[in-house]
Amino acid sequence: MHLVRVALSRLALSAALSVPLVGPALADTERLEADLRALFADQPGELTIGDVSESMMGGETRAEDLVYIGERGERVQVDRYTIEGDYDNPDQVVLEGLNVTEETDGQEGTITARRLVVIEPSRSVLSPRGLLADGLEAAELTVDDLTVESRGRTVLDATGDTPHSVTNPRMTVERLHALDLAPDTIGRLEATGIAGSGEAFGEIGDGKFTLGSLNIEGLHDLDHHTDTRADRVELKALDIEAQRLAATLERLLLDSDMADGSGGLQLESLDLDLARMIELAPAEERTRLRMMSNVLTGGSGRLALDAAFDGQWESLGDTRAMLTGESRVTADDAFRWTFDSETPARLPKGADPATYFAGVDGLEGVTLLGGEVETTLTDLGLFGRLPAVIATRQGVSEGEFLAQARTQAKGLGSMFGPEFATLFGGLVDMMEGKASELVVHLTLPEDGEHELDALADDPLVLPSKLSMKVHTR
Repeated sequence: MHLVRVALSRLALSAALSVPLVGPALADTERLEADLRALFADQPGELTIGDVSESMMGGETRAEDLVYIGERGERVQVDRYTIEGDYDNPDQVVLEGLNVTEETDGQEGTITARRLVVIEPSRSVLSPRGLLADGLEAAELTVDDLTVESRGRTVLDATGDTPHSVTNPRMTVERLHALDLAPDTIGRLEATGIAGSGEAFGEIGDGKFTLGSLNIEGLHDLDHHTDTRADRVELKALDIEAQRLAATLERLLLDSDMADGSGGLQLESLDLDLARMIELAPAEERTRLRMMSNVLTGGSGRLALDAAFDGQWESLGDTRAMLTGESRVTADDAFRWTFDSETPARLPKGADPATYFAGVDGLEGVTLLGGEVETTLTDLGLFGRLPAVIATRQGVSEGEFLAQARTQAKGLGSMFGPEFATLFGGLVDMMEGKASELVVHLTLPEDGEHELDALADDPLVLPSKLSMKVHTR
């Protein structure tokens, strides 16, 4: 997402439009040349423009071989700049052969594009001060064969305690298409044929990736880096090859706009090549990592995951709402975990449910008014492999380990109550092959009020507030 923002932002040297400085009595060719020169008038450097012409039938004005070279080494080159339609109200503006090089904080960055088309722009001459910075509005933007690269270390996110950065990043996009552009919003953004590479990228080291497609809807607050958000994000066919990560992902869908009553996250066919990642790990860590991989994958060395987290809300009047959630995580040949909840809640005073859930970042101030929660853990092979591995590490037999585990389960049950004894005992049953599923059902009393942030701050208070039932099957 950040790389896409960088790409749009740095198409700097082609976008947001300058007020025409020449009177309407002049020909469109003269106006175009004067306006192009005005873009660079306050920057030290040299601008050259080749042929400026108008079509025989009118309705099209073009400038060719535009080259600007700044005193600090920055360079802007456009092979052909075309305005189609009325100069003051163009149908579209087309840039062909765009090449921009600039230096920021001692690092050189380059953007190239074979063709850039802006349909129904609010201005006709594009400025080097940012695509959205000068109040540009447009119906559509299309960029073909886009390349964005930087030489040196680039900080991607400086908001946290440890800034995320990458060295010599490079990204190519076969086609980028945006709809409904405004100064701080984009209605829809689609990119296809994406590929990238970089060095020293956090914990994963040097690596590269390909991405079949990226689709973003409802981009907001583009002029505030830390507040930028999207209503919906979908990506497909992601393939990552790095020093410490080898993974593919068929599809990811994030729906963060809860104003319509639902939202969630779906992860389809995430495949982690653990065997390859272990080979790339430091030698002293490989034995431990292989043991963990064997437990998770049964020796195949590949972990396949699917997950879905869906949430819905329904207004109950005033500031009350019914919150429901369904979560599923499946690791092939390892386990399946499900979580289902239905809880009535009261929102903060004065909150309208639709408005509140449209921009919610958390559930601070939400008070639960009872409800039901059920979670199920299903063994798909993981628990049957655990005893041998743990027993080996402890230097005991499997039988001795299981006996110790059952004794400890009973001891914990005596401390926390009979349902917890069933819970811990059920985990041992799954390791022994006596059970394949463990089900926990929780009920929050309806006659109480339970603030979510307080429960999160003190999770140990949960057993005293919940009615819990546990069984295996």
